Amino acid sequence: MEDVKIIDLTPENIADYGVCGYKDVQKHIELRKKIEWFKEYYPRGLRIKIIFSQKGGYQGMLEYIPGEYAHRPVEANGYMFIHCVFVGFKNEFKGKGFASLLIDECIKEAKENKMSGVAVVTRKGSFMVGNDIFLKKGFQIIDSAEPDFDLLVLKFDKKAKDPKFKADMSETLKRYSEGLTIIRSAQCPYTEKNVNAILETAKQLNLKTNLINLKDAIETQKIPCPFGTFCLIYNGKIISHHPISNTRFENIMKKEMNK
Repeated sequence: MEDVKIIDLTPENIADYGVCGYKDVQKHIELRKKIEWFKEYYPRGLRIKIIFSQKGGYQGMLEYIPGEYAHRPVEANGYMFIHCVFVGFKNEFKGKGFASLLIDECIKEAKENKMSGVAVVTRKGSFMVGNDIFLKKGFQIIDSAEPDFDLLVLKFDKKAKDPKFKADMSETLKRYSEGLTIIRSAQCPYTEKNVNAILETAKQLNLKTNLINLKDAIETQKIPCPFGTFCLIYNGKIISHHPISNTRFENIMKKEMNK
């Protein structure tokens, strides 16, 4: 498409384009928190590139950051780490190779910065890209985590230490053995949505509830869920690895509480 271009978001222009479908800074607290987070990590190498069409507007994005600041429970120092990639809010922008172009931009920057490679977490389930596009680009699955997460890497330096998931996630999960724990980070704006409703439902169910707002990459890398920026835990069991609606939460809790 002739009118499509890749735009680099910066602290100066991010509010003009928005993120992940959120466009109104005044209306969306999700966007305001994301912008604050973006401004904090931008000087540390965080980058967001978007696909923008003059006719269709914002149609996709890729977000990546040096591995030491990755908002996933991984060890990926020395690698560029992709947080998320999405293309095609409108169908006519899907299947055009835009996601591949964005990934190529990340690979190029990682090479320019003489990094060991590029790493990414994918999954077969919801809210995260699958691994097909990365496998086609020569990435290899280097580690996996339950229930459906893969850690992939494209290595430039074959002698570099492989990235991996944090080994202590199952042990970390034991810290949340009582009641309901909601863990979220501003990295993903969708973690804001529905949480207030979930908290109200939990109150109605007389659940002991703990809301954890992750402050930084260090805290995020220590959580027991491979998704990293969101997790729902009930009595030591992960009941959702990604943001869900209040209705979905109610249905899950009915089943859990009747066991």
